[in-house]
Amino acid sequence: MPSITKGGSPAGSPGTSSRLVSGKSRKGEHVIQWLLGAAALVSVGTTVLILFALLRETVAFFGDVPIKEFFGTEWAPLFSDPTYGVFPLITGTLLVTVIALIVAVPLGLAAAIYLSEYASHRVRQTIKPILELLAGVPTVVFGYFALTFVTPKILQALGLEVQIFNALSAGLVMGFMVLPTIASLAEDAMSAVPASLREGAYGLGANRMQVAVRVVAPAALSGIVAGIVLGVSRAIGETMIVLVAAGQVPNFTLNPTASVETLTTFIAATAKGDIPVGSIKYETIFVVAMLLFVMTFIANMISIRFVRKFRQAY
Repeated sequence: MPSITKGGSPAGSPGTSSRLVSGKSRKGEHVIQWLLGAAALVSVGTTVLILFALLRETVAFFGDVPIKEFFGTEWAPLFSDPTYGVFPLITGTLLVTVIALIVAVPLGLAAAIYLSEYASHRVRQTIKPILELLAGVPTVVFGYFALTFVTPKILQALGLEVQIFNALSAGLVMGFMVLPTIASLAEDAMSAVPASLREGAYGLGANRMQVAVRVVAPAALSGIVAGIVLGVSRAIGETMIVLVAAGQVPNFTLNPTASVETLTTFIAATAKGDIPVGSIKYETIFVVAMLLFVMTFIANMISIRFVRKFRQAY
C-alpha cells in the first residue's frame, strides 16, 4: 500500500510536486502577464488623453464664456448673436433617455426572467442570440426606421400630434436598441444564482413567478442594476438615432412630441461643419463633449457603488 505524503497524495505519484508547488511560473507566463498589463494601461492611458483633450478646450471656452451663462436655457452658439445656455441639450438628452428606459427596462427584465426561469435550454439557445442581434444593427438604421416608419405609420396613425422630428419616436426606437444590453446582462446575472435558492423556495411552496421575482431577482440585483446603468450610458451617448429622428432644435422642453437636440446631436452636427479651429464655436464641441463625459462618468460611478453595496457572493 503506497504511503501518504504530508500533502495528502500518494508518495511517488508522478508530477505531483511539480504541478502543485506554487511560486514556479510556467514558461511565457510573465510575458502574458506583461501583455495583459499593457492592455490595461492602454485603456487607462486612452481615457486620460481623451480627458486631457476635452479639458484643454473646456478651460479655453470658460475663459470667454461665464459659467453662469453656460447653465442657461437658450442654446444658439452658432448664431450671429450667440447664446450658450446648455440646459436645452441636457433636457433633450434626458428626455430621450427616459423614454428609452421606459421601453427597455420592463421588456428587458421580462425577457431576462423568461430566458432564465421559464425557457428550456433549446429555446434559450435560440432566442438569446436572436435578441442580441438587435445590438448588432447599425444605429443609423434604427434612426431611419424611427423617422420613416415609427413617426408616420404608428404615432401619427394613432392620432398623436407629433412633429416629423420628435423625441418620442427616437426614444421608443432607442429603447429597442438598448433592450438587448439590459436583457442579456440581467439574464446572465439571474442564471448565475445558485439552483439551491430556487429549490429551497420551491420546497416552501412558492410558484415559478414568486421564485423569479422574490428570490432570483433580488439575489441578482447587482447584475441587473449594472445592466440597466450600462443601458443608460449607451442611451445617453447614442448619436445617430437622435441625429436622424429627434431633430436639431434645442428646445427647452419636456414635451416628447416636440423636436429636441441632444448633446450628441450637437457634437455630430457641429463637428462636420466648417468651424475654424480655435474659435469659440469650435470650443463648444469640446465643452459639450466634456459635459457628456461627466454625465456618463457619474452614471457609471453610481452603478459601481450600487453593485459593490448589494453584490452577493455564493
